[in-house]
Amino acid sequence: MKLNTKLLVASAAFSLAALGAGGNALAQKKGEFATKDEAQAMVKKGVAFIKKEGKDKGYAEITNKKGQFTDRDLYLVVYGLDGVVRAHGANEKMVAKNLMELKDVDGKPFVKERVELAQSKGTFWQDYKFSNPVSKKIEPKQMYCEKLDDTVVCGGIYKN
Repeated sequence: MKLNTKLLVASAAFSLAALGAGGNALAQKKGEFATKDEAQAMVKKGVAFIKKEGKDKGYAEITNKKGQFTDRDLYLVVYGLDGVVRAHGANEKMVAKNLMELKDVDGKPFVKERVELAQSKGTFWQDYKFSNPVSKKIEPKQMYCEKLDDTVVCGGIYKN
């Protein structure tokens, strides 16, 4: 019985130590920040959803902040190849706006670049700086995108 009690206490102590040491990593993975793999998976899920359910239902679901395409600091956006926002998981006020000339804080025309990359590569990662909806700060962002017909579907991570 003493051995079982010691094992139980040791196991509990180890678990608490592991949580203390790795708690930040655990919180980061499940709490605050999305990963590159999660961004890529969400974009693929969004593309499949649009193909299955159609553009109207797909764009509405992507724009719904409480929908299946918003998770922590990860959300999807859909741009037409003309630069017009078709869906935006973080800011529905952007829908129907032409953002082709929008630039990040460093002057990078990231929407124009995104459209050009969609036309030339189809599937790609893009770096720029953007406002993080969780931290409310401008942060480096890496966006994974896939061309779908006359649009590009993207989801990104903040490199914080």
